[in-house]
This record gives sequence, structure tokens and C-alpha cells, in this order.
Amino acid sequence: MKTLQFNVPTMRGQSLTIQEDVLESFYPYFHRHQEAQLMWIKSGRGILIVEDTLHPFKEGDIFFLGANQPHVFKSASQDGFLNESRSVSIFFDPNGKLKSLFSLDEFESLSQFIYNNPRGFKIPEKYFFQISERVCQLKSADQMDKLMHFFYLLRSLANISREIEPLCTERVHRDFDGAHSSNRINQICNYIKEHYKQELTLENVAEHANLTPQAFCRYFKKHCGVTFVTYLNKIRVKEVCNQLNEDHLDSVSFIAYNCGFNSITNFNRVFKQIVGCNPKEYVQQYKQTLYSVI
Repeated sequence: MKTLQFNVPTMRGQSLTIQEDVLESFYPYFHRHQEAQLMWIKSGRGILIVEDTLHPFKEGDIFFLGANQPHVFKSASQDGFLNESRSVSIFFDPNGKLKSLFSLDEFESLSQFIYNNPRGFKIPEKYFFQISERVCQLKSADQMDKLMHFFYLLRSLANISREIEPLCTERVHRDFDGAHSSNRINQICNYIKEHYKQELTLENVAEHANLTPQAFCRYFKKHCGVTFVTYLNKIRVKEVCNQLNEDHLDSVSFIAYNCGFNSITNFNRVFKQIVGCNPKEYVQQYKQTLYSVI
């Protein structure tokens, strides 16, 4: 499925955008924008599609979406008629006017929060009042006070992010070049992403990193939070999903082999473990949600 590059309307001289929408339905196209987005669903319900995953949403839900993260909020209703869709969104570009502020030592925790959460997350219900109050304060503030409330909001999100699960699997590219990232781990991850379609072994990557396999396993798990095999499988499954979503004419087995899996049995097991269903069920669920829930 193609992703529309969307340009968020911004006011000249402003470093963040606060937008309240009251529509018959949410914006219906699968899209991305260079800004990160916090979206509070004040009215409406449906399915949020983020990259290759599906999440139901309803009134009172709040989502954080990373910069350049493909997504769409598909409106739905229980009675067959669309109801009013109301939302408040806060957009900010981490690589735009705010980048110099994020590089300050005082904002290190906020910089780390943005860098560590490119896959987005849903605000747990127990934090709804805290975050919604922050959004209301930010929305009603003037000029410099608006920016101060924005950083208070980010601090609250950073604290909450320790308790959340990402909205989707590992992204093939990270869009925010954090000042605190490790060049070594970035080089390793880039090497994996460039060669994942090939037969890539632990020994191959460890040798590329100039580490023994044992030392590499410890190093990779420490910096990525998952094992090398899990990381590699997620990248391969992500690419399989991308091709399945684009109405690819090739068979699932051909796509799997082309994405680095050398065993269909292993592919089916890994796919279900990561996605939660088999490839056929995934395609049916994805297309049914995308084209019929509107």
C-alpha cells in the first residue's frame, strides 16, 4: 500500500502546531509526515493502522506517533453511519526548529525519549487525565508559555514511555538521528538491514563488528533490547508484510524466500510469533479493515 507524504499546515515562526479537527470522519488516507504527533481522540471510533499493525481506537484514547511513521485512523461506527470525529493533535518536527533545543544537556532525557520511541505508543488509560490536562494547558497557553507547557508534556510522556509497548514491530529505518546514538551499533544495524535478504549468520555479523560471537550477543542485546535473531526476523517479517500489503502478485513462499527465509516452515512459525496470525489471516484482516471500515 502506497504512503502519501502529508504536509502539516504550520504557522510562520511557530515550532509546533496544535490542531483541533471536527469532521464527519478522520483523514482517510494512509500517510506520513515529518512531524511527530500526539493525537487525542475526543470523539469517534475505528481502527488505527500503523505501518503493518492494527489497533482499535475509541473516544478518550491518546496516541503518540513517531516522525515519518506511516498511519491512518479509519473511522467506523456500530450502526453503519459515521458519527462526528473530533480530535486534538500536537505536531512537532524533532529535526526542525526544536533540534537545537533538544541538543542541550538540560533536555537530554527528552531527546532520548524521541529517539527511543520512533514506533509510537498508546497512552495507558491510567495516565489519560494527566496527559489530557497537559494538552489542554498547552492548547490554551500563549506564545512562550506554550513552549514551556510543550516541554512539560514531553517530560510526562517520557516518564510514561517506560511502561508502554510500541505500536508496531521494528522499523527498517530510524528517522531521528539522536545525538546520543552509538555509531558502532548503528553500523551493525545498517549492515543487517542491507544484507537481511541474504543468508546472514551470527558469525557473519560478529565478524563484521570485530567481536567474538559471544561478545557480540551480549553487546547487541544490551543496545537493541532483543537478540540478533529476533531483530533479523522482525526486519524480514516487516518486509514480507510490506509486500503483502501492496497486493504483490508473487506467492507468499516466494516473498518469504526473497526476504531471507530459507524454510517455509520456519517462516510460518516466525511470522505467527511476531504478527500474531499466519500470512493468509494477516492479509485478510488487513485488507478487510483497510477497505471496508470507513
